[in-house]
Amino acid sequence: MEHVLTCIDASGYADSVCDLAAWASKRLAMPVELLHVVQRSDAVSARSDRSGAIGLGVKSSLMEELVQMEAAETKLKVERGRVLLAAAEQRLRENGVADVRTVHRHGGIIETILEREDGARVVIIGKRGDSHEFAQGHIGSNIERVVRASTKPVLIASREYTQPQHIVFAYDASPAAERALGRLVESTLFTGLPVHIVMADTDNEAHRRALNSAAARLGEEREVTTTLEPCKPEALIAGIVEQTPGAMLVMGAYGHSPIRTLIVGSTTTTMIRTVHVPVLLVR
Repeated sequence: MEHVLTCIDASGYADSVCDLAAWASKRLAMPVELLHVVQRSDAVSARSDRSGAIGLGVKSSLMEELVQMEAAETKLKVERGRVLLAAAEQRLRENGVADVRTVHRHGGIIETILEREDGARVVIIGKRGDSHEFAQGHIGSNIERVVRASTKPVLIASREYTQPQHIVFAYDASPAAERALGRLVESTLFTGLPVHIVMADTDNEAHRRALNSAAARLGEEREVTTTLEPCKPEALIAGIVEQTPGAMLVMGAYGHSPIRTLIVGSTTTTMIRTVHVPVLLVR
């Protein structure tokens, strides 16, 4: 059975992730699968770092102590995960989600999400994890890796939840943008929500034709507005998002290779980092 895969950790984004999952669950009429992953620690590096300056005579006992410390730390992380899952489940049920499943795993975050996403309609994750939540100028280190590897749309929660009431769709006629448009047309997640299609490019006949075609696919019964302006996508999209109450940004994601992104940057990453609303990314 399809579900809303919801990934939580101990960051300040967990409540927003749960509230967004509740909204998606009710609109899609699907259960929520709550996932928490206890990450693997690099035990070898940790021991080396802590014991490198200790005399040879005490290294053996130090290693034993470090093993015990690591076991205790792992046990604490597992217990913390149980508490997080229980609190998240309670929040979802209070928000009207009746069918909630919890999954507690030990391993890599990316690998576990990919393993669990087979039956998912959408993957929901916070903008930053618990180790990066105060790095305001950055996004979480796993976001791009999840989006590039996943075959599902990834919905990224901002720190403060506001119920989505209006879709801002960043459109550039690329294959990823066309797939995102398909989601807007077909998914009940967006039923009844007005859509503002934004295209940052020169105002010519070809671009007008592409923009009008995209608007036509959304149907006459839906409220659709369009904007075509020759300016930087980051500035135009962010400005319209900021002016739109209850906005959710929808866009195709990471159309270029990781190497090119490293060299010239990425509009996708910039938008995730700078806007303060939920962002749905479609690869």
